[in-house]
Amino acid sequence: QVQLVESGGGLVQPGGSLRLSCAASASIFSINVMGWYRQAPGKKREFVARITTGSWTNYVDSVKGRFTISRDNAKNTVYLQMNNLKPEDTAVYYCGADFGSVLDPSRGYWGQGTQVTVSS
Repeated sequence: QVQLVESGGGLVQPGGSLRLSCAASASIFSINVMGWYRQAPGKKREFVARITTGSWTNYVDSVKGRFTISRDNAKNTVYLQMNNLKPEDTAVYYCGADFGSVLDPSRGYWGQGTQVTVSS
């Protein structure tokens, strides 16, 4: 059992930056994939970014070049650095983890989410 706790969300103006953190209750060394999904009001939860134990990463097209995912196994933490934020990035961001190869909201472990609001 792995518990995940997200932090770092908040209100930011367009063009601003935030760094989300996801702290795990256990070692993430053997967790194959970790990442982030987000859900905006009235929309389905969508994939944002993921990172594997080998530090292979991929992103949804809308955040490429603006968001960077990283993991610190020593701190059992995954980060999402978000730069040049846009109003359409407004959503609740969820951190997930899976010992398998798939990061999907229907399986694995998930946090409670952190709100990100981009508005002037």
